[in-house]
Amino acid sequence: MNSGVMPPRLRPLSERRSAILSVLDIGTSKIVCLIARLNPSGTSESLRGRTHRCRILGIGHQRSRGIKGGAVVDMDAVEEAIRLAVDAAERMAGVEVESVIINATGGRLGSQLFDAKVAIGGRAVGQADIHRVLEACTARGGRDGRAVLHSLPIGFSIGETRRIEDPRGMIGDELGADMHVLSCDAAAARNLMLAVERSHLRVDAMVATPYAAGLSTLADDEAELGVALIDMGAGTTSVGVFSGGNLTYVDGFALGGNHVTTDIARGLSIRLADAERLKTLYGACLPSASDERETIAVVQVGEDGEHPAHLPKANLISIIKPRAEEILELVRDRLKAAGFPAHAGRRLVLTGGASQLTGMPEAAKRIISGQVRLGRPLGAQGLPESAKSPAFSAAVGLLVYPQVSGNEHFRPSRGANAPAPEADGYIGRVGRWLKSSF
Repeated sequence: MNSGVMPPRLRPLSERRSAILSVLDIGTSKIVCLIARLNPSGTSESLRGRTHRCRILGIGHQRSRGIKGGAVVDMDAVEEAIRLAVDAAERMAGVEVESVIINATGGRLGSQLFDAKVAIGGRAVGQADIHRVLEACTARGGRDGRAVLHSLPIGFSIGETRRIEDPRGMIGDELGADMHVLSCDAAAARNLMLAVERSHLRVDAMVATPYAAGLSTLADDEAELGVALIDMGAGTTSVGVFSGGNLTYVDGFALGGNHVTTDIARGLSIRLADAERLKTLYGACLPSASDERETIAVVQVGEDGEHPAHLPKANLISIIKPRAEEILELVRDRLKAAGFPAHAGRRLVLTGGASQLTGMPEAAKRIISGQVRLGRPLGAQGLPESAKSPAFSAAVGLLVYPQVSGNEHFRPSRGANAPAPEADGYIGRVGRWLKSSF
């Protein structure tokens, strides 16, 4: 049986060492490359999970080409856009990029919870017992055609006592564990990696976009108390639920800001580029009293050529509002189906480029309920003003990921002749990943 595909796994950053990291956020509308120096930091109160301070050295972003709904549809176009973004970041940082951490947004992100128990016979729990119970969880994960992105232990139990963070040294008859396994379509993951490798870069790790966005936008107490993060991109909308400090659920679907733009272009008979501009300048998903009086200038394209026109702003809002509501209703229904019904106290954080549409937080509050705020990347120094927006949350989150990747548990490769991890180069990892998966 194919036990699920495993993209390369990242070794966690040493808490005492500085490092220069490069990341690549491959989105439907833009491709962002960030190069940053991570310096060990003392603990911060609000961002306790972080071990390093992050200073951006170089940034390059390009209009994305060849990506639809977060997945590769034109390999050459994606490769070209990646090269341009990386090249710009390298020039600004004066650093040559050899490997990158990337994100996965498309490919039907999904998550499953697994649990397992092992007998410990009344002795104190040791590291080997923890390893055994996590192995038992992981053995249940992994399905044909899926790439496993993350295996996150979310709690242990001893007998009837649940929600134990660290069971070492505790005594009981049975040790249990819960594991959250995140995956996406193997073909989507493979094509994304291929596009990066064709640009002569190695892939260090692949991170689910809502996880990355959560790592950069959430303060610790939010992740602890419980929050649903909604990453609204151009081609996809993805959701991550955090509680007790852990990511406990993800989902995603291929609807986003681009669909709003397409609706505007069709509804007003204008070009896509003009529709995008109108959406950015005048778009909103809440009507206001002045919409009928305000007019917007457009160039309409008809059978008899182009002609300028002035339309009430209300026409634009009436096109945007139903699509924005549809996206939020889908999020609400997915959360409800997964057992997270809406309640007034629920915290929502909206992030991603499409969350910046005027009135989106108010619409989310009305449709999904709860306290809503816009999430911007936290704790990165040296970001240009233009990159301090929700559109750059996932990219900055990829720089936080190596600080927390040690929390994950992956099965060591099977087979007695597998090389020891220390001697295990990237090529060996990917070779084994491909061999065991396809």
